[in-house]
Amino acid sequence: MREALAYSTFALTVTLAVGRPYVGRRWQIGPATAAFGGVLVLLGSGIVHPGDVASAARTLWRPFITIVSIMITTAAAKRLGVLDRVAAMIFRRADSSVRQLFLSVFVLSAATASLLNNDAAGLLLTPLVLALIQNRYPGRTELFLPFAFVVFMAAGVAPFVVSNPMNMIVASYAGLDFNRYAQWMIPISFAGWIIAFAVLRRLFAASLATDPQPGRPAGAASLRLSSAQRTMLALLVAVLCSYPIVASIDGRAIWMASATGASLAVVLAWRWGYVKPAELLANDVAWEILVFLLAVFVLAIGLRNVGFVSYLSSVYTDAGIALVGSISALGSAVLNNHPMAIVNLLALEATPGAGHREILAVLIGSDLGPRLLPIGSLAGLLWLESCRRLGLEIPLRRFVAVGFAVTIPTLAASLLIHALR
Repeated sequence: MREALAYSTFALTVTLAVGRPYVGRRWQIGPATAAFGGVLVLLGSGIVHPGDVASAARTLWRPFITIVSIMITTAAAKRLGVLDRVAAMIFRRADSSVRQLFLSVFVLSAATASLLNNDAAGLLLTPLVLALIQNRYPGRTELFLPFAFVVFMAAGVAPFVVSNPMNMIVASYAGLDFNRYAQWMIPISFAGWIIAFAVLRRLFAASLATDPQPGRPAGAASLRLSSAQRTMLALLVAVLCSYPIVASIDGRAIWMASATGASLAVVLAWRWGYVKPAELLANDVAWEILVFLLAVFVLAIGLRNVGFVSYLSSVYTDAGIALVGSISALGSAVLNNHPMAIVNLLALEATPGAGHREILAVLIGSDLGPRLLPIGSLAGLLWLESCRRLGLEIPLRRFVAVGFAVTIPTLAASLLIHALR
């Protein structure tokens, strides 16, 4: 009975979190509401206890500060127009071909996902890139689909622990610091980017083959960074460069560097008159996602308490890197990457002989698996909704077709490289 209640609560929570259904005409169930409700059910049934919630909070406070800090820094950079200006500079040449622009947008998206985070890349760049395509190639709506997909698919395996909130939580729990994580993941990320771009380039070859007459490029004056934008860009670079230094001193102190950078970003945005600090904290930090992550961690503890994690641990015993990563990818696609990554983390914790290599295999699968199905990540669902609002409808079968074509070879190569190192 306890097992059935835990499983059904977990499944219903994930379904409501990613489906976001409406109750009546106005109230929409969001990820935080769904997950918080699931935690209340498990607490009421005795499957989890208040001590489990406190344990989850003690585990997550450092990565949570880092996640909030990155959200704040990203929002401040957006308010100052840094990403808009950098993207506009990519489109500055009138004689650049569609294929050259396709490559440039892929590089910009991958860099944004790496330096800020994968959610920021999809949500910030998709409307920006589609607007620039509309301006540069008016009437060529067939270009929207390839450029939208190249933004979403460029994220890939997070090269830095700060590039993905879920990776940050798992790595922090497992004791993987910034430098050790980057040492393993950067080569894998580069290999994945090359494969993903090659597949996307092949899939959309017909749309990219014909160069329509481009519109007028932006003027030189409009491409000049303002003083505030130069300062903010320098701050972003400085914060990123501080991570390996801080990690070499104390692997758990990344949150301090992120918090310092966020504080400076808020001061800069406020000083230049772009936003008030209270407004930025209220409107630009996804507090709901943080509640969701905490609640999902507690739900995963509930699955551990009823024995599911032990079962998964037995599957992982002597399984090998490839199987661990593949199960993680498939589970992330079907169940959503956030809960699947946490369940995997707890399972590997109980698996004899499992260590950082298996944890990294889980993260590779969790990063790539959500590209197989839209339900795999909140970022994917939000990206689809963003495309829909911009007038671009992406059918499920098209998402799945592109997702499988890009993800399967990328996942196979990533896990192979990881296994051989």
